[in-house]
Amino acid sequence: MPTLYHSPQSRSIRPRWLLEEIGVPYDIVRMSLQAGDQKKPEFLKINPNGAVPAFVDGDLTLFESAAICQYLADTYPEKQLAPPLGTAARAHYYQWIHFAMSTLEPPLLTIFLHTVMKPEAERIPQLVGPAREQLHSALAVLERALTGRTFIVGDEFSAADVMVGSTLAWAQMLGLISADTPAVAAYMGRLMGRPAFQRAGAD
Repeated sequence: MPTLYHSPQSRSIRPRWLLEEIGVPYDIVRMSLQAGDQKKPEFLKINPNGAVPAFVDGDLTLFESAAICQYLADTYPEKQLAPPLGTAARAHYYQWIHFAMSTLEPPLLTIFLHTVMKPEAERIPQLVGPAREQLHSALAVLERALTGRTFIVGDEFSAADVMVGSTLAWAQMLGLISADTPAVAAYMGRLMGRPAFQRAGAD
């Protein structure tokens, strides 16, 4: 049975959400980041980065949330969580997964670190303004892409929606999604209404 090393309100919510969408049995090892579980020697053998998520499926061990989600979508093709290989839709699916990680998440992380996470004496306020501008630009790209669409790759839910949607949920939690992006807000409403999303965040 697959095993997910998970901590609430972390990037491990992504593979957990996707596992709930897939509907196969899996084990969860709950990690306390506050207690430093992710830095213990036994866990560092699984993920040498000392972070969640980590995923074990038989002889396979994976870290990085996007890699785990792509693996899961490919492992359960009958669930149709990734467009067919060799299609334009598949190319756009890859594009939006990378967009979530490389364009959308970095400014969010900067804002979070320097307004919430770090002790006030360690925050660098000068970083927040440029990060907000970067985030605003990324949200504008999403707004255009989502206008007239149900999901990020057309009308079919995919693992790309898990990656983009989970990152947007973080932005929403920080109050960073405004009325300027109604298509993004409507998209988030559709995603947050999915039973698998709700189960993944229930504990």
